[in-house]
Amino acid sequence: MRILFLDMSPVPSLLFQCALVIGWLAGVGGASEVARRLGYGPEITRKIVHIGAGQVILIAWWLAVPAWLGIAASVVFSGVALLSYRLPLLPGINGIGRQSWGTFFYAVSIGLLIGCFWPLHLPQYAVIGILTMTWGDGLAALIGQRLGQHPYQVWGEKKSWEGSLTMLLVSYCVCAAVLITVQGPIMATWLVAAVAAAIATALESVSKYGIDNLSVPLGTAAVCFWLNQSL
Repeated sequence: MRILFLDMSPVPSLLFQCALVIGWLAGVGGASEVARRLGYGPEITRKIVHIGAGQVILIAWWLAVPAWLGIAASVVFSGVALLSYRLPLLPGINGIGRQSWGTFFYAVSIGLLIGCFWPLHLPQYAVIGILTMTWGDGLAALIGQRLGQHPYQVWGEKKSWEGSLTMLLVSYCVCAAVLITVQGPIMATWLVAAVAAAIATALESVSKYGIDNLSVPLGTAAVCFWLNQSL
């Protein structure tokens, strides 16, 4: 009986991990739907999903979700995202009046970062990349649209200095917070966070077609990893 119990113990753990992730995503979807019913525009409801869904990376880090599970989920959601461009599967996310592959890149970036950093036992860099994308890009878009008074254009894409400044500050806070959790408030933490935030802001400012949902998380994670290894 003792051997049977030990063999069965990983099963409820895996089920718990899946249930918690699915429950979180369902809650995010529900919050987005409530906002839509209350009359908020599609950009607000989309950002609720954009920011909220990305927090699953914290759940994955906390529960030490196996890499294969995170990659499998990324593949599934990438497929759903591709289908949603042909079928009305995600109207609240893709129906924002502009051509964008952001939803697909969003799902792909999570799988790539988990595949890169989970086997190295360095999940903090995957977390930095995803949270920089979700919080930084999400809040930058909202602030830029509502408070942006100083616009500029890059490759035909309209941006604002207010939005870019928001991206810079939020990215710095995200990077610093995660690095402090792992390595403490040492000099490398502040330096790496500053450089990574600047890179993330630059990548977001030159993005088109939603490519920032791939370039920002991958670029930020790579810069943080390389700089920490170098320092």
